[in-house]
Amino acid sequence: MRKNFKYGAYMGVAVIAIVYTLGFSPLASSEYRSEITDRFIPLPELDKADYNARVLALAHVSSTTETFFTATTSVSVVSTTSPSIWPISTVYPNAGALLPFKRVVAYYGNFYSKGMGVLGEYPTEQMLAQLASTTEMWAAADPTTSTIPAIHYVAVVAQAGAGKEGKYILRMPDDQIEHALNLASRINGIVFLDVQVGLSTLQHELPQLEKYLKMPMAHLGIDPEFSMKNGERPGTVIGTFDAADINYAAEYLARLVRENHLPPKILVVHRFTHDMVTNYEKIQPLPEVQIVIDMDGFGSKEKKYGTYNRVVAPEPVQFTGIKLFYKNDVRPPADGLLSPEEVLKLTPAPIYIQYQ
Repeated sequence: MRKNFKYGAYMGVAVIAIVYTLGFSPLASSEYRSEITDRFIPLPELDKADYNARVLALAHVSSTTETFFTATTSVSVVSTTSPSIWPISTVYPNAGALLPFKRVVAYYGNFYSKGMGVLGEYPTEQMLAQLASTTEMWAAADPTTSTIPAIHYVAVVAQAGAGKEGKYILRMPDDQIEHALNLASRINGIVFLDVQVGLSTLQHELPQLEKYLKMPMAHLGIDPEFSMKNGERPGTVIGTFDAADINYAAEYLARLVRENHLPPKILVVHRFTHDMVTNYEKIQPLPEVQIVIDMDGFGSKEKKYGTYNRVVAPEPVQFTGIKLFYKNDVRPPADGLLSPEEVLKLTPAPIYIQYQ
């Protein structure tokens, strides 16, 4: 699936000193239902101080605390130096949230296709060994953030043919989705079920995955590239999602979290052009759902930096991710795959890493 990049680099703003206060909402649910025992398991309290510190670190914000004494009290003032509009002030997640406490390292694809990504390209044991090695590499690159492996499985695949419903999609059978879930269980990881809606809608497709999305380990990915609002055939033009679409997905997941007493879900939204996501400022992260905007275009290091800094960084939602292509990122004249150290220099540093 070839992505087209536009050139250009995001121009960072001047470094300024500010007094920064994270405006998060209070903690909500503190327990979830075990899918094995069907009983409620208490979740640890959210460590807000740690959460705040990690969000600042992703934005490469340095802070110092000075204490001033008066006749009756002492006042601590945190001064931060920020190079951009990050970090974005948003809601605190419910207890049990993965981000930003862990960095997700995901392998992407479909088991039926060798061309869609590593999940289908290599034998299972080889793929899992490579994912383990890659996850360890990221843990070594940023020892302050533990890593969790993920299977990012495309469960609804856009097609060139209309199919029986005229939706230009192919829904994967249960045994394939369950295979993705089983692999994630083997590696103590999580699963993302990715949806390419074609001429369908999220409203039609998400309920068909609900029995899986109710599981604590299952999260969601949605791909605007293949959302054909004007009836085009997928792959002929780049599609789009509006904030209303993304908010629908987030609210759908939030309902499942509340009804099933689950830890927060992660919603990954792929993006490599401005028009793939419209009205970004209206996207609403929720205590039950953490939103990642994932820069999933391919090309040279310069192109990837440029697209991230031009498309994702200037339009903050909550967290960011980046997709690295084992093949398309290294084709001449590209100068090699971005290393973890090179990715971590981005502002904000991506907390979700995907390999295709």
